[in-house]
Amino acid sequence: MKTAFRSSNPALSSKSFGGFVGARAAGVGAGVGSPAALSAGAKPMTIQGTVDKTAILLAVVILTAIWPWKLFFDSRNPELLLPWLGIGAIGGFVIALATIFKKTWAPVTAPIYAACEGLVLGSTSALFEMRYPGIVLQSVALTFGVLGTLLVAYKTGALRATPGFKRGVIAATGAIVLVYLGSFLLGLFGVNVGFMHSSTPLGIGISLVVVVIAALNLVLDFDLIEQGAKLGAPKYMEWYGAFGLLVTLVWLYLEILRLLARLNDRR
Repeated sequence: MKTAFRSSNPALSSKSFGGFVGARAAGVGAGVGSPAALSAGAKPMTIQGTVDKTAILLAVVILTAIWPWKLFFDSRNPELLLPWLGIGAIGGFVIALATIFKKTWAPVTAPIYAACEGLVLGSTSALFEMRYPGIVLQSVALTFGVLGTLLVAYKTGALRATPGFKRGVIAATGAIVLVYLGSFLLGLFGVNVGFMHSSTPLGIGISLVVVVIAALNLVLDFDLIEQGAKLGAPKYMEWYGAFGLLVTLVWLYLEILRLLARLNDRR
């Protein structure tokens, strides 16, 4: 019986690992003849390997984020950040799509994606730090604090990725995407959805809900990676799993950054 996987992270969807049922035991994936199948004697994906790759990607993010950060605080000119922000955002989007549709490229594309996200996060963080001194350190600490807390809760069984849990998180994430997309489209026509971006109690409440949903997506990511390792997915899927985790962590960090900014505006 094939195990069903569900995740609201597009990088770690049910199709990411679901084709490798029995790969470790049989030497090939469920899809006979598939280029993604694990050949006999090849090393399978492991959780530790994915952790190591995630650490590498985070290091790449930090290293590339230093450049726009230093550039801004040396010049205090926000306009100098725009090219790097654009390169990072567009490049990251394109590379992410390439990685999702061509998973075998992950060992190469995942580090490139991390570099692009470093440019985005370095530029964005610098602008927030200028207005709210100390906010970046707080956001980084909270992001890794949430990651560590949820990982412990998942490993100890205190928080389980049950089918109902997965459906709830996926539905909530989909709703957030639709609301953000609707807000963006309305903005193009001059309609300002103020409560989405305000520092009112409603705006802060919405931001807090989004942070919680982003955090819960980490649990789904943990579950997908764990199941992929159990099913003997190919070694390159360690890079793909690390890429998927990074996607969620970037989203979580940015949402925490926005939430703290709104809370600072209320002081």
